[in-house]
Amino acid sequence: MGKQAVLLLAHGTPETIEQIPEYLRNVVSGRPVPPALVEEIQHRYALIGKSPLTEITMEQARLVEAELAAARLPVKIYVGMRNWRPYIPDVVKQMRADGVEEAAAICLAPQNSRTSVGLYRRAVEAEAGGLRIDFTESWADHPLLAEAFAERLRAAEAKLKAETGAAVPVLFTAHSVPLRTVAPPAAGETEGPRLWPGQGADPYEHDARKTAALVAARVPELPRWWFAFQSQGASGGAWLGPTVEETLETIAASGVKTLLLQPIGFLCDHVEILYDVDHGFREYAARLGIRLERPQSLNGSPALAKAVAELAAAGLRRLS
Repeated sequence: MGKQAVLLLAHGTPETIEQIPEYLRNVVSGRPVPPALVEEIQHRYALIGKSPLTEITMEQARLVEAELAAARLPVKIYVGMRNWRPYIPDVVKQMRADGVEEAAAICLAPQNSRTSVGLYRRAVEAEAGGLRIDFTESWADHPLLAEAFAERLRAAEAKLKAETGAAVPVLFTAHSVPLRTVAPPAAGETEGPRLWPGQGADPYEHDARKTAALVAARVPELPRWWFAFQSQGASGGAWLGPTVEETLETIAASGVKTLLLQPIGFLCDHVEILYDVDHGFREYAARLGIRLERPQSLNGSPALAKAVAELAAAGLRRLS
């Protein structure tokens, strides 16, 4: 058995507003970014101060490392980002320079998708060289992931129930993706479904809805729950839905006045939570007569750290 390590992968985020143009070019793989979009993203970051994604991800890595050490697996945790520093290729090169021979790679996006997990995997494998990699493709149904979200949801629901005197429903969300990347071909097209390598059609929507259902099953006091995709991009073409906005309209029409919104595709606070949910969706819901609140993000959740540590340990065992 060679020297082992764990590699956690995340989206990445700029440290300053001035870095946003460069960051957005990374997100869209170097394509031109309209100035109006750059200005809008800079405005959003200005409203929330900054995105804490990098700092929280590094703390999550420390918690996972501690969990592994407690389980007598004292391995180093590396963190690589796809769209910002520390970039995945640089981190993989550093791992090789450090003498790492085998690594369990885990994407901190539990739901498997060509537009997220697939891109992370390609970035790792492009720099791996002789480094043996065990890549966890999906952990959308991990029991400890569902429990981590359920813990946050129970606390938020109990607080609102104490205030309102009634159980509060929840809207679960996950980040949308371009429909062309996950949808089968239209009627009449000769091409077969766009394949996820070796596994059939892209599993993202199924994975996202599965996580939501598992969380809901752990919080039976919920009177009702819905699911929607959030943060659709500005690029051309259709994005996976239903959107949060149209779902909020349906919920308002049913008479709901107090609602929880829990993103189950994100493992820590960042702009899609601190701006999209806390500003955009909250204001949209208020215009519909709904008080919208959200549970605390997972961030330093012990259950989350245990889940990732279990995944890492399993990956390292497969490499042994």
